Amino acid sequence: MKLYRKLGRISAQPGAQLAAQDPNPPLPLAIRLAMGFTSLVMLTLVIFVLARFLQGNDSGTVLSLVKQTLSDRMFWAAVAVGFFAQAVDGALGMAYGITSTTFLLSVGATPAMASASVHIAEIFTTGVSGVAHAKLGNVDKRLFLRLLVPGMIGAILGAVLVTQIDGKALKPFISAYLLIMGLYILSKAWRKISPRKDQPRHVGKLALFGGFVDSAGGGGWGPVVTTSLVGSGCDPRTTIGSVNFAEFYLALAGATAFALMIGTGVWVLVLGLVIGGLFAAPFAALVTKRLATRALLLLVGTLISIVSCFNLYKSLLA
Repeated sequence: MKLYRKLGRISAQPGAQLAAQDPNPPLPLAIRLAMGFTSLVMLTLVIFVLARFLQGNDSGTVLSLVKQTLSDRMFWAAVAVGFFAQAVDGALGMAYGITSTTFLLSVGATPAMASASVHIAEIFTTGVSGVAHAKLGNVDKRLFLRLLVPGMIGAILGAVLVTQIDGKALKPFISAYLLIMGLYILSKAWRKISPRKDQPRHVGKLALFGGFVDSAGGGGWGPVVTTSLVGSGCDPRTTIGSVNFAEFYLALAGATAFALMIGTGVWVLVLGLVIGGLFAAPFAALVTKRLATRALLLLVGTLISIVSCFNLYKSLLA
């Protein structure tokens, strides 16, 4: 009898080891529900926009608008910027808003209009990128849920206040903070990396501040939240994936609050940003999964330090 029990324990061990080493564990229910809701929202928005666009125009007018858009240099420039911005943002968890907003401001959009356009485009780009991150196992359920509601509240508050308070006034202080965090991350990349095992603290406050800055300044969710969490010792891969997926809901909340501030003149730019970002999103998620922790720290630290120096220089000259 004892011999049978021993054999049973021995035969059970390999199966347990294989289960523990499963490279593709099943996704948590909360993440699967979030993926389904994200896909449903994007599909609904596409159908709604197409229906509204086709409803008031005949076939000749629609074809004319399509040809006009495809021949517009600004559209193709927006496609290129959208691709580059989303490739960086999806892989590193930051810089989509900053890159896209800078482009929109350079063509004459107001800060509020630029932020609104970026948030509309981000509904699609962050949706695709977030689902890709979730499928590849880059999303931590607890961190994602802790970021969700405070980030959305911050985005709505930032969208409401940006029409009354110039978001540019906050950028010198934010850029200085981010520069310090970027240098701190670079210093961690050259030291022995010891990821923290406990859950990070003050995530809700950080998400609230990041969401507000993102709407008020046209970008900053990734730099503020990702930089702070990675700098405190969180795993770069799951932090980037979780922050990136939560950004979809942030963009949805911000774009809804901005809806009444959008003019028809920026829709060509929005379309270009969306198309370029959609092509880059799945590729960026794969890059995040393949890169080592040290490489991600070096990339994040270098990018945020350079962008923060540039923004701080611009802010001090203004």
